[in-house]
Amino acid sequence: MDKASILGVVLGCVMVLAAVVLGGSVTMFINIQGLLIVIGGTVGAISIAFPTHELRRITSVSRRVFHDPGDEIKGIVDFLEEGLKVLKRDGPLGLEKVAPKAPTEPLKKGLMLIADGTRASTIRQILQTEQIQMEKHHRAGQKIFAEAGKFAPAFGMVGTLIGLVQMLANLDDPSAIGPAMAVALLTTFYGAVMANVLFLPMVTKLDRRIHIEAVQIQLTMVGLESIHVGDSRALLQEKVHAFLMEHEGTQDKALRKAA
Repeated sequence: MDKASILGVVLGCVMVLAAVVLGGSVTMFINIQGLLIVIGGTVGAISIAFPTHELRRITSVSRRVFHDPGDEIKGIVDFLEEGLKVLKRDGPLGLEKVAPKAPTEPLKKGLMLIADGTRASTIRQILQTEQIQMEKHHRAGQKIFAEAGKFAPAFGMVGTLIGLVQMLANLDDPSAIGPAMAVALLTTFYGAVMANVLFLPMVTKLDRRIHIEAVQIQLTMVGLESIHVGDSRALLQEKVHAFLMEHEGTQDKALRKAA
């Protein structure tokens, strides 16, 4: 799990809640009408804007926000070394047996293809296609969150207008002005919080995730080509090291741990 993502969501919600509590009762910030306008409007707009098959990806893409791909990079490095050792010791049959334990699907598929005698150029083409499909999948989910980050504040403004209309329509009834004003203000509040605590930060994090997963597939291709030609363990490590040193942050840390 990515502790930074979890901490960010928790911290953002706690700080907003703390500000609410310090200013008075929490119940005054709970308005069902406002929540229905913002949540219902955002969900409805997203459903209109995107086809059903893309909406189904929300769950899988959301998991990427809270999953740390750095662990997968370390696992790929370790498993590439293990795969090379098994191939030299047991041949393709041994590689076929260990492939299902690979930490990622592209690595598993690549090892199985090597075991089947597939050419290195063909394996690279297949994994490049995997990378393209992965990016399309994640970009589609990222687009949904980006649009949700726009729709939520917009429906907050819709709720504000509804509240103002209700207030102006009941100026002769002082008891109706307060609830109408609450709807007007709280819908804007709900939309702003949803957009800036959840949707827009998720868009930024997914952009980073897409980059890291592309690096993982490229790393996998380099390692598999090294295994395919029967490089020594030292040469495999050097190729992996040279490749990962081009990248910063999680990738470099994962390499140092794997060494």
